[in-house]
Amino acid sequence: MPREIATLNRRGFLAATGLAGAGVVAGTPRASAAPPAAPEPLITDVQDWARTLGDGVQARPYGSPSQFEKHVVRRDVEWLTASRESSVNFTPLHELDGIITPSGLCFERHHGGIAEIDPAKHRLMINGLVDKPMVFTLDDLKRFPGRVNRAYFLECAANSGMEWRGAQLNGCQFTHGMVHNVWYSGIPLKSLLDEAGLRTNAKWLLAEGADSSGMTRSIPLDKALKDCLVVWTMNGEMLRPEQGYPLRLVVPGWEGNMWVKWLRRIEVGDQPWHHREETSKYTDLLADGRSRRFTFIMDAKSVVTNPSPQAPLRHKGPNVLTGLAWSGRGAIKRVDVSLDGGRNWRTARIDGPVMPLSLTRFYVDFDWNGQELMIQSRAMDETGYVQPTKDELRRVRGTNSIYHNNGIQTWLVRPNGETENVEVG
Repeated sequence: MPREIATLNRRGFLAATGLAGAGVVAGTPRASAAPPAAPEPLITDVQDWARTLGDGVQARPYGSPSQFEKHVVRRDVEWLTASRESSVNFTPLHELDGIITPSGLCFERHHGGIAEIDPAKHRLMINGLVDKPMVFTLDDLKRFPGRVNRAYFLECAANSGMEWRGAQLNGCQFTHGMVHNVWYSGIPLKSLLDEAGLRTNAKWLLAEGADSSGMTRSIPLDKALKDCLVVWTMNGEMLRPEQGYPLRLVVPGWEGNMWVKWLRRIEVGDQPWHHREETSKYTDLLADGRSRRFTFIMDAKSVVTNPSPQAPLRHKGPNVLTGLAWSGRGAIKRVDVSLDGGRNWRTARIDGPVMPLSLTRFYVDFDWNGQELMIQSRAMDETGYVQPTKDELRRVRGTNSIYHNNGIQTWLVRPNGETENVEVG
């Protein structure tokens, strides 16, 4: 059995890495310091990049990552979808830290490919059960009072969907990478609906996208008035085309398919529309053949991103375990971590902003001596909801669904550090 995680203090880290003996404490060598090791050429020699001037400020007018980070990209799994136009790729969670996803790494899910829209020709219409049907330009929306900034996670309902019948995809990028977390700027949808004037029998909205798939979803009016946004920026700049430029709907804490991209129309009605994306898809097929419908909320979930199959353990001694937790019901209150497949748990350290309906980052500092580990994380949110095991989910819902799998993930770390996706019975 793997041993319990041991938290290391600074002196423990120095001792484990051999630095304490060299006297590297608080930046001042001790009088009893051991003789220095042989010279390290990467320190003593002048490196190539220090011999010549680099690019000037106008050489890269729009910044991009270092050439040494070119492997940090979204990736897809070819057999998961029928075509590139109706497809998905995945956020490289194992390569990231903090809680904000870089705009260029936010996963994509398209039903008809990326729509390239001229913002000067784009319009947003509000019609149906309203007193004044209205049409807005992007400039109209930018001048609208009451702009807000919010950080929210967006998770596809099918995230972890291939895991319902057992471990299949080897890497948290593929098992959990249909999630991202960014800062949005825009206006509350309520402001636009108030401007149009809701009729007394209004109860639902139909949000429609301008892309070739004609994406539509029914949204309860209560949710629209509570916290939905119409946004045009993410992480401080205009939306990327693949994220719905120039306008998208934000539906905090609810499944990503409802966050309609390239938003062009909002119709107000008195009942749901039952269109394609809420009948043939995005319903949860149960073992007895019935389906759960309108399972909008994304329940509490977490995943250890490091170590994981794409980020194996490379060094014995001090290591940092880290991961992400989130809940569509509110803020994350606690994350527990196990190294032995759920037999023993300890509370992880949460660091960075903890906001409702946003990703939360957790850490555990631990010492690894090469023993086999079975790593898990378990999230709890402010409502008291505790992330279930996969077996607990399957006992209730069977294995026919591909949606709303928030079961506890297990990574097996072998003595050589290699890590794989496994199931714990």
